[in-house]
Amino acid sequence: MHPLLFVDGYNVIGAWEDLEKHPMPIDQARDRLCELLEDYAGYTEQEVVLVFDGHQGSRPTASIEQRHRLTVIFTKHGQTADQYIEKACGNTPSYREVRVATSDHLEQTMILGRGATRLSSRELWQELKNEKHRQRSKHVTHQPADKTPLFSGLSEEQRQALEAIRRQK
Repeated sequence: MHPLLFVDGYNVIGAWEDLEKHPMPIDQARDRLCELLEDYAGYTEQEVVLVFDGHQGSRPTASIEQRHRLTVIFTKHGQTADQYIEKACGNTPSYREVRVATSDHLEQTMILGRGATRLSSRELWQELKNEKHRQRSKHVTHQPADKTPLFSGLSEEQRQALEAIRRQK
């Protein structure tokens, strides 16, 4: 069974250092966070549940959107993301690995009591950066200049002939 990560969406957006440098409207920040977490979930093979507060909205019910390993939830009117996450942690089987990303200290204390581990918002941002860097480095191949895929199938005589043609110009 894959590990489960709950993310307090607005709390994590509040800790996003890049937003200070490059401000964007909250709806764009939400969309960007969804994209980043969707990639992260795919790379790490975790199930990620991103929860946004709906307690100040007018939604009578929660809305849930599934994106492969990422589930995006807007809580219903009168319910905070913290309340949703606490309840979900309590309903998760004890044998399943559960982490919660939030910088809310009260929330961190509550989820520890429910058997989950905590991850601060800044730690989550660092994990996202590290994982992205790790994935990029896996795809970068370093080949010697004279051993490109084109030249790898040529004999030494053919390479020398092509090099001579190149130097004539």
